[in-house]
Amino acid sequence: MKRYILLALLAAGQAAAAGDAKVGAVLFKRCASCHQVGPYAQGGFGPQLNGIIGRHAASTRDYKYSEAMKKSGLVWDEKTLAAYLRAPHDVVPGTSMRFWGIKDEQQVADLLSFMRTLK
Repeated sequence: MKRYILLALLAAGQAAAAGDAKVGAVLFKRCASCHQVGPYAQGGFGPQLNGIIGRHAASTRDYKYSEAMKKSGLVWDEKTLAAYLRAPHDVVPGTSMRFWGIKDEQQVADLLSFMRTLK
């Protein structure tokens, strides 16, 4: 019996980690006041986020990044993005991003699922 409960809990955790891109798109509306996506996206209060997964931090030309971000040496993989979404100032101390972070793991997973769709 314990074995089945453990398997059910593991499966539920994996489902949550997968995220829902449609829910992530709705959640992204909070980010859209600073970040643009889509064919006409450009930097504004924050950098545009097209193709963010796999991109080097501070690499777009249409946004003035903080020195902390320029020196971070990060590549935005899903693990790094998830950590940054949870606590930006822990991942890049001195970042100019004015955001406290997301504590809800499902919301982080949903946002990452949406970000995977950005080309």
